[in-house]
Amino acid sequence: MSSSPEFLVFGATGQQGCVVARALREAGREVRAFVRDPQSERARALAAEGITLAVGDLFDRASIDRAMTGIRGIFSVQASSPSGLVTDEQEVAQGKAIADSAVAAGVAHLVYSSGGAAGKGHTGMGHFDSKSRIEDHIRGLPIAATITRPASFMEMMMLPGMGLNTGVFTFFMQRRQSMQMIALDDLGRINAQILLQPGRYAGQTLELSGQDITGEYLEEAFSRAAGHPIRYQRFSDELLAGNDFLRQLSALVDKGIVAGVADIPALEREFGPMLKLDQWLSGPGKVLFEEALNAPQAGISLR
Repeated sequence: MSSSPEFLVFGATGQQGCVVARALREAGREVRAFVRDPQSERARALAAEGITLAVGDLFDRASIDRAMTGIRGIFSVQASSPSGLVTDEQEVAQGKAIADSAVAAGVAHLVYSSGGAAGKGHTGMGHFDSKSRIEDHIRGLPIAATITRPASFMEMMMLPGMGLNTGVFTFFMQRRQSMQMIALDDLGRINAQILLQPGRYAGQTLELSGQDITGEYLEEAFSRAAGHPIRYQRFSDELLAGNDFLRQLSALVDKGIVAGVADIPALEREFGPMLKLDQWLSGPGKVLFEEALNAPQAGISLR
């Protein structure tokens, strides 16, 4: 095996890129991670695992071009506007720049991580529609590409303010309404498999999810994991009335656009068993769950 990296991973210090880079490395492949700050804790952790760092900035096309040297497969993901780091237009520009650079460098295969709401018509929410625009751009390029559309991450439920530490967990779906979710570990290994078998997956768009989850199921699973009752409720009408972002997102869940449409049995036949919430809570998500459960109650609550 050559010591020259085969794969270039963008967003490598973020949630998705990190798990993809590690899954590729665990498969014995040489990986180059595109990072802005090589001295950050996450970048140093990647380097300690034998992942090569390419220092650059997604606003600097020349640094993207340099990172492409000798690469045959790319994982592309960008921050979106809810992060506060970029605007919707900047996300689109970055996604296009990576794809254009890959074409110019003669890269064989590009995997773009989009979103579950993409490709389903205009949503009116910029950070969803931006991904559809990037998808369209990639499809028009002379490069073998695979588009993956992950459902909501299980890890997302552990964000501050959701109420686990108060005994009342609040989220987007109604109690009996289903919403698809996926564990980041599954997302990492699936995207790595796609990169390792480009001939099998090039030209495909794959909706990714691990489980259909209702509010009632969340209540049961969280209560079991916590060892005491955790009640589930949707965001209150009062909160939704005063928060445009949450109101629009909840409406897209109700319409099914954000709820997820993945064929989970087909995914499991192709990629193997997916982590279910109970498994995640007792495994890779255990520390996150305990931190959220025991977080101080002072501060803003999204309820």
